[in-house]
Amino acid sequence: MTGTADERVLPARNARFFLTCVGVGLLAGLLSGLFGVGGGTVIVPLLVLILGFDQRLAAGTSLAAIVPTAAVGVVSYALTGSVAWVAALILAAGAVVGAQFGTWLLARLSQTLLRWCFIGFLAVVIVTLFYVIPSREVGLELTWITGIGLVVLGVITGVLSGLLGVGGGIVVVPALMILFGTSDLVAKGTSLLMMIPTAISGTVGNIRRRNVDLVAAAVVGLSACTTTALGAFIATRVDPFVGNVLFAAFLTFIAGQMAWKAVRARRR
Repeated sequence: MTGTADERVLPARNARFFLTCVGVGLLAGLLSGLFGVGGGTVIVPLLVLILGFDQRLAAGTSLAAIVPTAAVGVVSYALTGSVAWVAALILAAGAVVGAQFGTWLLARLSQTLLRWCFIGFLAVVIVTLFYVIPSREVGLELTWITGIGLVVLGVITGVLSGLLGVGGGIVVVPALMILFGTSDLVAKGTSLLMMIPTAISGTVGNIRRRNVDLVAAAVVGLSACTTTALGAFIATRVDPFVGNVLFAAFLTFIAGQMAWKAVRARRR
C-alpha cells in the first residue's frame, strides 16, 4: 500500500475485502464484550496482515469501528447494572488529557524501552489476576479519594494510549478490579463506556487527516455489534475466577504481540 496520508491507497472493494472485514468484526466484537476491551488488538494486526493496511490506517479504522462495538457492549452490561456511569466519564476526561501528553512524549522517549516496561506491567497484572478475585456484588463507590484515583488512572491510560497505541481496556479493567476492588463485570462495562467519547474524538481527527477507511470501519463495526452482546452474556455466566483466567490469557497474547514488535524494532 502506497500513498501519503492525504492520498491513501485503499484495498480493492472485492468479496475478500468484505468477508475479511466481517470475520475480523465478529472476532473483535466477541472479545470486546467478553473482556471489556475495544478489540483494536485484534482488528489492527488482522487488517495489516490480511488486507495490507498500513499501521496508521489500520489503527484509525479500528478506532472508528470501536464506537458502535463499545456502545452495544455498554448496553449489554447496563442491562445487568454493571456500568459505573460517572466513573466512566471521569476516566474518559482523564484519558483525553493523558493522550495529548502521550502523543507529545511519543517523539521523545524510546518506544522499545516503553514496550518492555509495559510488558513488565502486564506480567504483574497477569499474576495478580490469579490472586485477586473481586466479588460480583461489589460496585464502584464514588468518594473524593476514588474520584482522584479515577482521574489519575484515566490520565495514565491516555498517556499509554498515546505512547503505545494500546486500548484503554487492557489498563482500566485490571486496575478497577485490583486497585478499586470492583467486580469484573462493572470493570468491563465501565471500561467500554469510557472508550466511546475517546474513540469518537480520535475518529474525528483521523477523518480530517484521511487516516481511516470508513467502509472497512462500518463493516467491521456492524459485524462486531452482532457478537458483542454474546461476549457480554458469556462474561456474566462464567465464574469470576474463570473470567480472570481468560482475561490473563488475553493479556498474555497482548504482551506477546508487544514483545514481538519490540524485538523487530531492535533488529532494525
